[in-house]
Amino acid sequence: MKPLQHLTVLDLSRVLACPFASMILAELGATVIKVEQPGAGDETRGFEPQLARDSAYYFACNRSKASIAVNLRKREGQDIIRELSQKVDVVVENFPAGTLGRYGLDFATLSALNPKLIYVSCTGFGQTGPYAHKKGYDTVFQAMGGLMSLTGEKGGGPVKPGLPIADLTSGLWVAIGILAMLAGREKTGRGAQLDFSMLDGQVSLLTLAAARYFALGEIPPRLGTEHPGRVPSATFRCKDGKFAHITASDQHWEPLCRVLNLKFDRDLSTNEARVEHRGAVMQKMNDSISKIARASLLQLLDEADVPVGPVNDVAEILSDPHVRARGLVGSFDYPGVGEFKALSLPYKFLGWDNPVIGAPPALGADTERILAEKLGYSAEKIGMLKAAEAI
Repeated sequence: MKPLQHLTVLDLSRVLACPFASMILAELGATVIKVEQPGAGDETRGFEPQLARDSAYYFACNRSKASIAVNLRKREGQDIIRELSQKVDVVVENFPAGTLGRYGLDFATLSALNPKLIYVSCTGFGQTGPYAHKKGYDTVFQAMGGLMSLTGEKGGGPVKPGLPIADLTSGLWVAIGILAMLAGREKTGRGAQLDFSMLDGQVSLLTLAAARYFALGEIPPRLGTEHPGRVPSATFRCKDGKFAHITASDQHWEPLCRVLNLKFDRDLSTNEARVEHRGAVMQKMNDSISKIARASLLQLLDEADVPVGPVNDVAEILSDPHVRARGLVGSFDYPGVGEFKALSLPYKFLGWDNPVIGAPPALGADTERILAEKLGYSAEKIGMLKAAEAI
């Protein structure tokens, strides 16, 4: 048994953040019914790279779901969503603030029909505040939320991370919020609405940078791979041009110096001292490591129990023997594509069935089945809805 297999989620969301959240719930066992626009579907179905008329981008965040094609602009389509909302535990939506209210699909309307309903509204800037109707995407939230200001080389301009961090972490925040509200509902018997702002989510991730600002009034500078409060913690170029990352605490300093043959004219056994003399430490470490091939460096530091890792590219980490042994790379079959590799959820349960990678749905593949099973619609009624272009 999977931990969430008693739950049903109606997913009205598109693109990345909320679809990622609902996919997590789906592979933890929830039944997720993804609602898509007839004919077009989630816009990510058209994103590159394309595979058999669908997209690897879409595949990445929509596995293990059912897809129904419902036109929310049609009265009959809105009626379908209102009926389904009475049969589910959770509704997830990421429409601009106020949009679903015009369709009669907002929290006030749906919770009146289903008082136990958990309803998530995920927007860029939230339902309230001066930016509530401002538009934004992942990189806008990274920029405004402070993350981009912290990322980049010393003396250089801001740099975005290599993944859509605002979208992905928002998906995690949304999944956590849903689970929290479900736990609360167990006590109260009542549903609730989550007003989640992706900008809020980014600001909440500032954590240590904000703590330094609150404590010291410091606006953290860009330091590349270095850590503002720990030395050494950085990436180093090895003799063969490959990179390794070392993060060492006080107990690692002596073995690190021994392996790298580092000598200093002062006591640097404490992190405080090393932070004060950051420049000297980094120069000597760079000089020493530049003379050692990465494989040799990794072996020597692993043997000395100094925390170190290679800076892997995507191909290297996905073929890493530990990653393979942990079962993080799996696959699903998709019509017209065949076997397609995918990343599993990073959970290993003792006492529950582990998540299993499922295939993403073809657009509208489950429309007739869901309407018949969940709402009891007859073939005749489904035919009438098709004729009305509601599904």
